[in-house]
Amino acid sequence: MGSAPMAMAAPDQAATWSGKVAPLATPWTAKVSPANALPDYPRPQLARPSLAHPQWMNLNGLWQFAPDDGKGAPPFGKTLAGRVLVPYPIESVLSGVQQHADFMFYRRLVDIPPAFTAHGQHVWLNFGAVDREATVYVNGKEVARHVGGYTSFSVDITPYLHLRGTQEIVVAVHAPVDSLNVMVGKQRLKPGGIFYTAASGIWQSVWLEPAPATSLAQLVFTPTQSLDAFTVTAKVHGSEGATLRVTAYAGDKVAGEADGPSDRPLHLAIARPHLWSPSDPFLYTFKATLTRDGQSDAVTSYAGLRSIAIKPEDGRNRIVLNGKPTFLLATLDQGYWPDGIYTAPTDEALKFDIQKTRDLGFNTIRKHIKVEPARWYYWADRLGVMVWQDMPALPTDRNDKLSEADKDNFRTQVSAVVDQLKGTTAIVGWIPFNEGWGQWSIPAAAELAAQIKQLDPSRLVDARSGANCCDMKGDPHAGDVYDVHDYQGPGLPSPDATRAAIDGEHGGLTLGIPGHVWPGTPINPYGAVKDRSALVAGYVANTQVLLDKGVPKGMSGSVYTQITDVEGEHNGLFTYDRKIEKVDEAKVRAINQAVIRAGGMP
Repeated sequence: MGSAPMAMAAPDQAATWSGKVAPLATPWTAKVSPANALPDYPRPQLARPSLAHPQWMNLNGLWQFAPDDGKGAPPFGKTLAGRVLVPYPIESVLSGVQQHADFMFYRRLVDIPPAFTAHGQHVWLNFGAVDREATVYVNGKEVARHVGGYTSFSVDITPYLHLRGTQEIVVAVHAPVDSLNVMVGKQRLKPGGIFYTAASGIWQSVWLEPAPATSLAQLVFTPTQSLDAFTVTAKVHGSEGATLRVTAYAGDKVAGEADGPSDRPLHLAIARPHLWSPSDPFLYTFKATLTRDGQSDAVTSYAGLRSIAIKPEDGRNRIVLNGKPTFLLATLDQGYWPDGIYTAPTDEALKFDIQKTRDLGFNTIRKHIKVEPARWYYWADRLGVMVWQDMPALPTDRNDKLSEADKDNFRTQVSAVVDQLKGTTAIVGWIPFNEGWGQWSIPAAAELAAQIKQLDPSRLVDARSGANCCDMKGDPHAGDVYDVHDYQGPGLPSPDATRAAIDGEHGGLTLGIPGHVWPGTPINPYGAVKDRSALVAGYVANTQVLLDKGVPKGMSGSVYTQITDVEGEHNGLFTYDRKIEKVDEAKVRAINQAVIRAGGMP
């Protein structure tokens, strides 16, 4: 469709820390080394380290590594021949491995500082994410088994530590990609078209952290409907009977305080509420102290005060942010990197796509078929962008091959993702199914929408993105949003009696830039344009339709495909290596801001 893709020059390459040459280097590829692999604290909404006395140990860096056949015993006390740079997936060039294995072992020896176990403290081993099944051993003893490639987990390893000397950590990973009906997103062993390279093994940060025997495992700040308070809920490791005290700060000034039993929600009233929005992403910071039997656990956190809902406006259901009609103008963001695949090379890189989305005048991101590390959501909160959060999809074209166990596992994993991310201010809506991928029936979308709504009634649910497409067509008549896909589009759905309307995907104008494309993967030429000026003109004309027809019809949002190229897809506003902005930023921003203004954004 459109003109044939242009011939491509050799990609822009760079040597990595291991000596391997990146197939396509980003501006951050050469900055990654074993000494600085993602050094930032991984969990901004539950942070124990202080600036004066950091108390955590980053385990990102070189680990011993060996692929396996799934039959081998854990290599306790044995040095493994290979090396892998954690937390980059083993298929990535930054990992130093650059090949897939269904089974693998990681091994690392660690000396734990004496302060970590002083005064009765416990030592927690934390994993941001491991794809997909991880069994963790400490000093030869199994301490945890986690299933799910997109969710974090922690384990108290104190009972398994030697009194002195070096401690051995071994992680056994099973990472099937094409063989099981599990959340796999767009990963494939044979990538092509809209499916991409697999990302197996440890792919988010690993760290050690001391905490008291009774400590905070999670804090969630949910704005009340009145937008003058937060409901604070906590999960606690250890014994019951602890007391929680939370102080809210607006800058350096106290904005509210609350205390009570940790197993009950706290009502944290806020003086002179300052609301969060993309135009003013104000965040409150919190200090929380959990106390029991003379011991206390102190953490810091943050959240924004905002509401998201559906409300009739001029007789049509609209999405309203903080009670005001708002057009959610989004890009599709898949979170892939040519050097780290699922894992951004640096925190600066992780921030880049969000910042550029804002620079281009968008106010929303659809995080597509992937869950990101906690720091990605931190940047979304801080930079001020709303997020539609997709669930990573089951394999496509297998809807009639899913067992009841497959379905139950998907339900369980959806709940786990919602539970993990429900404290994120930027997330305004959940999407359980995309285009029918892994959707075993039309009613399944309604079922999952209800499940999510019960877990998190404070946000919207888009039960089915692309009701008119593709693996299983059909509107579930459920959730808060009616969503269609239309390439090039945009689609122009109308709100119905209970739902707002959005275009969940459109655009997809393709332009490859010689020297900045992923090698070896067949190009998807859909929507090809001849040059950058044609791309800009095409984008402006496409978005003008939203202004001329979409907003007058009462639409509440749209999602343009996409912010960056990804492997064989060259329809990004940036190249896959993030080195070339293909469009005129000022022209794109101008039309985007016109749509948002017309759609009622305050």
